[in-house]
Amino acid sequence: MVTKTETTEIITQPKMEEINQPSFKRWLKHFLYMPAAKRYFSKQDQHAIAQAVTEAEHGHVGEIQVVIEGCIPANQAYNQNTRIRAQQLFAELGVWDTEYNSGVLLYLNLCERKVEIVIDRGIRKATEQIVWDEICQKMIEQLSRHQYREAVMIGVFCIGGVLNEFYAHSTTDQHNELTNTPIILG
Repeated sequence: MVTKTETTEIITQPKMEEINQPSFKRWLKHFLYMPAAKRYFSKQDQHAIAQAVTEAEHGHVGEIQVVIEGCIPANQAYNQNTRIRAQQLFAELGVWDTEYNSGVLLYLNLCERKVEIVIDRGIRKATEQIVWDEICQKMIEQLSRHQYREAVMIGVFCIGGVLNEFYAHSTTDQHNELTNTPIILG
């Protein structure tokens, strides 16, 4: 069951089950994964990513939130894939609640080496999925070379470029609605 309006889409529990099949294999993979997010991203890396977000947000009203997660919590991994988890965090962190509907969540799951980008409705109207898929692919290429910091920074700057195109004519006073510091989960 999906409830849609012009501005948003609400995914209800039955619809989640249609999209994503429960997986014991996924649960086991995440259950056995050793928390490593802080091992892959030092304080200096986190600071560099925060600086990249600040630079990428300059000149437009778009907001970028970076979330790096070692693994999906075991109590959720059976029913959630990375896409559903990214959508959950998009809602929980209030990325959707920016003044101009200009929020973008960049989600990196280290256990599965997957990247998800969730965009708000204001940006969805003006962009195509292929743009976001290309950004994810660039990041995955860097991750395969074990260049984690560079992967996130490439993603942030590419997202900033897309937001700059979309909000290029915005002359409103800029204020930071979301933290620029990456959120590190497990």
